[in-house]
This record gives sequence, C-alpha cells and structure tokens, in this order.
Amino acid sequence: MQESRVSNASRNLVFGMFLKGYQILMPFLMRTAMMKYMGMEYLGLNSLFGSVLWVLNLAELGVGSAMVYSMYQPIIDGDKREICALLNLYKKYYRIIGTVIAVVGLILTPFIPYLIKSGVPSDTNVYIVYLLNLFCTVMTYWLFAYKNSLLVAHQRNDVASKVMLFTNTFQYGVQFLIVIFMQDYYWYLVAAIITQACTNIITARMASKLYPEYEPEGELPRSHVENINGKIKDLFTSKLGNVIVSSCDSIVISAFLGLVINGVYQNYFYILTAVMGIVKVVFDSCTAGIGNSILVDSEEKNYKDLKKLTFITAWLTCFCSASLLCLFQPFMELWAGKESMFAFSAVICFVVYFFVDQMNQLLLTYKDAAGIWHEDRFRPLATAFTNLILSIIMIQFWGVYGVLWATVISKVMVGMPWLFYNLSTVLFKRNMKGYILKMLVYALATAFVSGVTYFVCTAVTLDGIPELMIKALICVVVSNLMFLLLFFKTKEFGETKNIVMRVLSGVTNKLSRIIKR
Repeated sequence: MQESRVSNASRNLVFGMFLKGYQILMPFLMRTAMMKYMGMEYLGLNSLFGSVLWVLNLAELGVGSAMVYSMYQPIIDGDKREICALLNLYKKYYRIIGTVIAVVGLILTPFIPYLIKSGVPSDTNVYIVYLLNLFCTVMTYWLFAYKNSLLVAHQRNDVASKVMLFTNTFQYGVQFLIVIFMQDYYWYLVAAIITQACTNIITARMASKLYPEYEPEGELPRSHVENINGKIKDLFTSKLGNVIVSSCDSIVISAFLGLVINGVYQNYFYILTAVMGIVKVVFDSCTAGIGNSILVDSEEKNYKDLKKLTFITAWLTCFCSASLLCLFQPFMELWAGKESMFAFSAVICFVVYFFVDQMNQLLLTYKDAAGIWHEDRFRPLATAFTNLILSIIMIQFWGVYGVLWATVISKVMVGMPWLFYNLSTVLFKRNMKGYILKMLVYALATAFVSGVTYFVCTAVTLDGIPELMIKALICVVVSNLMFLLLFFKTKEFGETKNIVMRVLSGVTNKLSRIIKR
C-alpha cells in the first residue's frame, strides 16, 4: 500500500509539474502580450472579474471536497454501487450549483461598476465582459464536472493534467492571435469559454474510459446523504473564508486604488502564485495518499509522516523564499519595466506572505485529507473577516503593503493557531507544542538563509538577463547548501531522505517511460 501511494504521488507529480510549468509559462507570455498590445487596465480588469467570480463560486459550498472524501472508503472496500450513487448525487448537486451561480451572478450585474475606481478601457463594456466571465464559470458546473471526482479520488490527477495541457494549448494559441492582431477582449473571453467546455467534456470521457463501471445511478441511504450534507455545511464556512481571503485583496485594491495599481499588484502576485502553484502540485499529489493513510495507519505513523512532510515543505519554501527575495525585482524590471514596479519593501511583504501561506497549506492538506471540517468550520470565517477588516483599514495608510500584511496577520494570529488546535485534538490527539516550535525554527532559518543569499547576490554588478541568471545560480547553491548545513544532522533530515529518494526514483521512471514513447 505504501509503495502504491508513492507510485501514485510520483505519477501525479510528474504530470502535475509538467502541466504547472506550462500553465506558468503560457499565461506569462499572455500577460506580456496584453501589457504590450492592450494595456495594464485589461490585466487589472481580468483580475477583478476573476476575484468576483471566485466569490460566486461560494455556491459550490465545498461539495467537491466532501464528495471526494466520501469516495475514499468505498474505493478501498470496492463498493461499486455506493460510488455510482455518490456520482449521481454529485451530478444533481452540481446542476443546482450552476443554476444558483447563474441567478446570483445576474442579480449582481448592476453593481459591478462600483468595484472599479478608475481606469476602465474606453472601448470595453464592463457588463458584457462580466457576463461572458459568468457564463464561463457556470459551464464548469453544468458540463460533467462530477466526473472529475473519480480521477481525484483514485489519485489519477495526471489524466486531468494531460487533458488541460491539450485544451490550454488551443486556448492560448487562439488568444495570442486575438491579442496581437485584433486587440478584442470580447473574443479573448469567448476563446476561454470554448476551452472550458472542451476541457470538461474530454475529462469526463477520459474518466468514463478509465472507470467504465462507474455511472451516475442509484440512490444513497438517507442517513448517508445527511452525513454528506453535514460535511458540506461544515465546508461552507471554510469555502466562504477561503474565497474572502483569495478574492478580497484584488477587489479592495481595485475599489480603493484603481485598475492600474491592481494590474501592477497582479503582476507581482502572478509570479508569487506561479511559485505557489508549483509547490501545490506536491500537496495535491499527496492528498489522496494522506487520506488513505489516515484511514488505515496509526496516529503515530501519520504524525511521523506530518513531520517528514513539514521538513520537506520547509526546505522547499526556504529555497523559494530566498529566490523570490533576490530575483523578484530584477525579473520585474526586465518583464514589466521600472514604471510598473513596486519598491523593494513590497517584495519583503510578498516573501513573508509566501512563507506563511505555504506552511499553512501543509496543515490544510492534512485537515482536508482527514475530513476535519465540522470542528474547523468557523476558523476560515474568522480568519477571512479579520483579513477583510484589516485590509480595508490598512490600505488607507499603507496602500498595497497594508493589504499584504493584513493577510499575513490574519493567518498567523487567527488561522494557524486554530488549525493547530484542531489537528492536535481531532487527528493526532497529542500536544503539538514541539511541532510548533520546530516550525518557528524553520521560519527563523528561512529568514536567515534568505538574508544571507540576498547579501551574496548584492555582489553581482551586472544588469539584465546575465544578472538574473547569476543570481538564480547563487540562490540554488547558497540557499540549499545553507539549509542542508543547518539541518543535515537532525532526525527529520534522516527520516526524510529515504522517502524523497523513493519519490525521485518514481519520477525518474515515469519520465523515462514518457521519453521512450
């Protein structure tokens, strides 16, 4: 069973990383084209409507997470009838969700202009743009979205990755032509709508091909449905909290500072989320395996696994933090130009934001894999409203910096302590003070390593691409070497080495098979 988890994680890691690299590069090129041919206002508009529609996704209520979690045990038991009934329930729920999003989205249409302080492109009707985005969101639920749960629950995320690779290639190709030759934002959005439809349809067909025995049919016992509905209710507050945290920054910046500043902010945040996305592939590849381990292994075994994953996450986060601190500004100068840059103090804010988010994400992965939603139902909401209130207050005094620090403060002071308590009392049933102290050690180590790496990089006097390449090399060598020197004698390093070698071996084998094909 352990080797199966490692194999599945390795396969998902290979295709997930490949897709994530593609999804980082292509939108980057797209943002570059939009800046050059259409202007910064369109980037701000893109971000604003993405955030608004993410709020509308509240209607999903966490149904996806609850349904996938409900499939873990019947998959282990080989209960085909229950899985089919779960799919049928999932299908009904998603049809309802799509309808609710459509109705609420239409009701909100007249209020959209109030979210934009200034800078709306003169040739763009914000209502049409919003409705096109709304239609694209609604389609994600109406077109076979329930089928994807089979792939996630069976740890076959690589299948969805392959489909997205194919459909995104079509989307970016068409959108590049539209941006460069037409500069028409409406057709740009139409291409996204067509791509979303194709992605859903092809993913559903692939899921049916891999698992033809599972079709949406049959009914679950009332007690089982009530149990699932209870999980969904518990997940609603989590969903609401996550949506507020993810979306309010862009909406607050657009409402108080305008689309141009929002566009600059989103350029920085795009790079940050690109790095976060790469790390998230690791978490996503392991989530189903963690859920399986929680069901079949002891609390002691799962706690040891948490400490191993924490060490791996801390090392990876330390390297990424040092790289962001040293490379953010040189890269932004090359990409967007000095006129579209924040001061270096903003970079420090982004790096702190990144570290806190990644360590928090590891804990959330365990919470979701264990299905700790009822006990955790109020934590995301409290964190989110703290974040929103602080953002509105602090943006008045410190602008964009205030928004970033508001998110960091809300997670560190409200969200993470609460999450530690839930994990320690529900899942691991032990005092986690030692674990918390270890995380603080990793935070101090990251600050020290990042500072030293930045100091070494200041010795580079070149400009442009040579500067970026040499500093990148320094980040790879100095940050990883220093982290290794700090922790190579620790118990965590010794326990982690073997599992990392197994995963790397699995990744190498998967890559070799791909190359041979």
